[in-house]
Amino acid sequence: MKAVKTLYTFLLWAIIILPRLTNGQQLPQIPKGYWIACGDDKVLIINPSISSDSSAVIWKWQFKESADQIPEEYSNYFKSIDECKPVFANKKILITSSTGATCLLNIADKKIEFYAKTPMAHSADLLPGHLVAVANSTHPKGNSLELYRLEQPEKPIYKDSLYSGHGVVWNNKLQQLFVLGYDDLRTYRLTEAKNSLTLVNTIKIPGLGGHDLSLIDDDRLLVSSTDAVAIFSINERKFDPFIPLADTHHIKSVNWNAKTNRLVYTKAEESWWTFNIYATSPNQKVHIPTLKLYKVRVCY
Repeated sequence: MKAVKTLYTFLLWAIIILPRLTNGQQLPQIPKGYWIACGDDKVLIINPSISSDSSAVIWKWQFKESADQIPEEYSNYFKSIDECKPVFANKKILITSSTGATCLLNIADKKIEFYAKTPMAHSADLLPGHLVAVANSTHPKGNSLELYRLEQPEKPIYKDSLYSGHGVVWNNKLQQLFVLGYDDLRTYRLTEAKNSLTLVNTIKIPGLGGHDLSLIDDDRLLVSSTDAVAIFSINERKFDPFIPLADTHHIKSVNWNAKTNRLVYTKAEESWWTFNIYATSPNQKVHIPTLKLYKVRVCY
């Protein structure tokens, strides 16, 4: 009798709960290995093991679902989302839009927990002390690196000039912020009071038009530019070609797990966007024709 009851409970869970997790209604946390993709005014969570088309999307968010939570003017600022970084143990997504804004979205209830006007924003990351750094690209009020407190929407506490800001990555082990601009990679430290940043050093990247910056591990970064992708050794302060994509142009986002050799990336194919997400080890292409995809991120 107990076995029958257990089976009944499991079947009830499968019938009621599982569909809610896979139809985009509820998802408390992004499972490891899943992808987050963004473009237009949308963010998608993808299970790449399901299929190689839109049916792999298990969760989606469009800005209009949460528009009433923040000032009305932000409806003009989330028309071209270009970053979708998992944070807070994959329970939230840090989102930037090149049309002028940054926000922190809670996955479970789709609540916006932080927002700011960030001209031509292309990347963001969290820092200790509930801080968020944002890299803004070419805009009369952009070309900057900005620092905010999550508790204080729309109020930058620090700003530095940065031409064509495209990448921001916090290295927790080194307690350093790495920032990618048009032709340089910068390193910053957070001040002791956690209210400002100090520029530590700058190095020229191998190429022009920095596009994407991602963390491989505590000692290495992946840097993409218009014409190439390189690995940056933090300790040695040198760049080496990233062989799988060394000569691939217009890589918009790149994620590589050095332990499994799993590579997931997007590249501009239609113009600045694509309808495809590419992966290797194993080889895979997920085609989503309904969205102008810009970046993909992998949950680790």
